[in-house]
Amino acid sequence: MFTLHSSSFVQAAESSSQKSGGSFVVTLLFMGAIGAAMYFLMIRPQRRRLKESQELQRAIGEGDEVITNAGIFGFVNAIDGDVVWLEIAEGTEIRVSRSSLLRRINPSVEPAGGEIAAESTEPDSE
Repeated sequence: MFTLHSSSFVQAAESSSQKSGGSFVVTLLFMGAIGAAMYFLMIRPQRRRLKESQELQRAIGEGDEVITNAGIFGFVNAIDGDVVWLEIAEGTEIRVSRSSLLRRINPSVEPAGGEIAAESTEPDSE
């Protein structure tokens, strides 16, 4: 009787190892799909944004109108390495890091401070 139980135990172990072999491949494929999805949804777009930001920071020159990450509009008066001097009002300059510049404004496309909504000054006649 003892040998009968041990042989059934060996057969059960062999059958379970055959079943787990297929699930390992599925698990491996699933983990690969998750890794690929993370790359295309998170890592690749972040690298693209970083590259665009670095190109903008290299392209900024004196006289450009820019917006900082804090939302401050200003004109670039001077660039000293990683420090940019912005004129935010007549006679008022601030010193900011070049990496804090968010984007450059094209005055022919977008006026300073964004687009102003047209307001009606006439009262309603109703």
